[in-house]
Amino acid sequence: MKKEFALAFNEVLDDKQLSRDIILGALEAALVSAYRKTVNASTAQEINAKINERTGDVEIYAEKEVVEDVQDERTEVTLERARQFDANAKLGDVVIVETTPENFGRVAAQAARQMIQQRIREAERDAQKAHFSTLVGEVVNGVVQASNPHMITVGMDRKAEGKMPRSQQIPGERFRVHDRVRALLLEVKDTTRGPEIILSRAHRDFLRRLLEDEVPEIYQGLVEIRSIAREPGYRSKVAVSALQAGIDPVGACVGIRGVRIQAIVRELHDEKIDVIEWNSDPSQFIAKALSPARVTGVYLDEEVSGSKTATVVVPEDQLSLAIGRDGQNARLAAKLTSWRIDIKSLTEAASDAVHRAQTDAAFLEQNADIAETLPQLEAVLAKKAEGRPVTPEEYTLLSRFVDRIERGAQYRREAEVDAEREKRAAVETTLPKAAFDIPLDDLGLSPSLSIKISGEGFSTIGDLMLQLKLDPDRILSINGVGPKAVEDIQAAIDNFKFPEVQAEPEPVVVPEPEPVAKVVTPEPEVVKPAEKTVEEPIKLSEEDEKLLAEMQAGPVQKAPTPTKSVEEIFAQTEKKLLGRKRRFPTSTPRPVEPTAEEKKKKKKKPREFDYDPDTDTTVIKRREDWEEE
Repeated sequence: MKKEFALAFNEVLDDKQLSRDIILGALEAALVSAYRKTVNASTAQEINAKINERTGDVEIYAEKEVVEDVQDERTEVTLERARQFDANAKLGDVVIVETTPENFGRVAAQAARQMIQQRIREAERDAQKAHFSTLVGEVVNGVVQASNPHMITVGMDRKAEGKMPRSQQIPGERFRVHDRVRALLLEVKDTTRGPEIILSRAHRDFLRRLLEDEVPEIYQGLVEIRSIAREPGYRSKVAVSALQAGIDPVGACVGIRGVRIQAIVRELHDEKIDVIEWNSDPSQFIAKALSPARVTGVYLDEEVSGSKTATVVVPEDQLSLAIGRDGQNARLAAKLTSWRIDIKSLTEAASDAVHRAQTDAAFLEQNADIAETLPQLEAVLAKKAEGRPVTPEEYTLLSRFVDRIERGAQYRREAEVDAEREKRAAVETTLPKAAFDIPLDDLGLSPSLSIKISGEGFSTIGDLMLQLKLDPDRILSINGVGPKAVEDIQAAIDNFKFPEVQAEPEPVVVPEPEPVAKVVTPEPEVVKPAEKTVEEPIKLSEEDEKLLAEMQAGPVQKAPTPTKSVEEIFAQTEKKLLGRKRRFPTSTPRPVEPTAEEKKKKKKKPREFDYDPDTDTTVIKRREDWEEE
């Protein structure tokens, strides 16, 4: 029994890929249910089942009352039997005792088979859901198990099955049974039959994950994917930017000789991918987003309401390339940049600019140079309309004229938008601040009217009040809203009581303590002796008069000392040195001057040396030889 149970138990663990506790819990719950059906026990009675993993034995414990005489073995037990499990049991107590019926293992296996399978299946589904819920948004691998025109069934890990509807497949891509496939785990739905896993190969995040796998710079965070616009199976546009200086984001995504991007193209069934560099300037970003078309100029028009439109001017030969097949290139560029793009050819934009300049008399008065060039521009446009060739200089003239007109119009629109925003901000300050935090449903309008207004972007009472102050006709233009509805709205706003906003307490200014007056002790006055006034002149002596005269005359200038020559200075110094008497300590004897003979012996004879290069020797010359020379 032990060996058979262990083998069966381990086989279930390996097959279902579930934890040991889950399988044991399912078996015990099934055994409890089987016991209840076998003995017809009440659901209010507590019953537990325990399985010994080493021996495989099954034990059932039930809650019973301790009595002297057992009338019903299902709910009653004797005192002796109860004290085997609880030594402190008394009559009338309720204890849990073992009540395993005979041959319960075989009977329970037959009765609880279906329940055990159901519990294990439920645990398996819960484990699948918990596992794949953490993988939402990631790329997973699988094997095609079935394919039909509407859906592909993919076998995955943990014996799960993923579904890929036709809308999430790349157009023109076909899979056969047993083909390996990579897809994005898009969603995990909870159904009565277990988790439903939806896969996608057409989602733009699938392209994002492929780029992260193929480009290490993106995975490491050195290059960031700003936005992706994709039409699966045809063309995609990816805007990337570098987060570190010195990195080329486009080159990193393309790879050497296009190795990296070509691997992604093959995975996406030869889908074309345009990688462009993101730019914070919308004009430059839109111009790059329309690649491979060459753009002449981009002119922006951003309204207060939030709508953004860009007018793009391209040369005649680039118009079809900028629009793309069935407008695909322009559509992808609009999705990538989040701007509405209006593409015009150069001649079309020039014709519109000429018409706009001719109808604006004030503009022509302020710009006399443009009025002078209008006839020339009209002649170029007429030549183009007749099909005659236009020179490059004339194209340059048209381009400059269009750029000047469009730039001026763009600056005027920006000034109007700034003025409108200032006006909006001024009106907003007059409204209660709490109105912008209260939902529109609290105003008390009819449900139909509230739905119509909220569908136009008015989510709070403050937004509605602001629009009524700025332009009430904007509310009247809503489909299904008339003058009577506007009156009801105004009446509801007038009767609505906004919560009072407690003003912020003003900061308490603590007054500075007044300076304490210091007691200054008056200092005693010092009586100065009165100065003596000399009434009579003082009589000076003769010596004092001489001294006073010398002081008034200034210092006495001495005659300059005559300078001595160098010979006189040396002679005077030598005399002082020779005439000085030397004094020695008493302990040392006085030196004895040498005699004339000693001086003669010590006198060195003059010598001269001569080098002989032939013999490589040095010869000492005598004085006689000096004289001969």
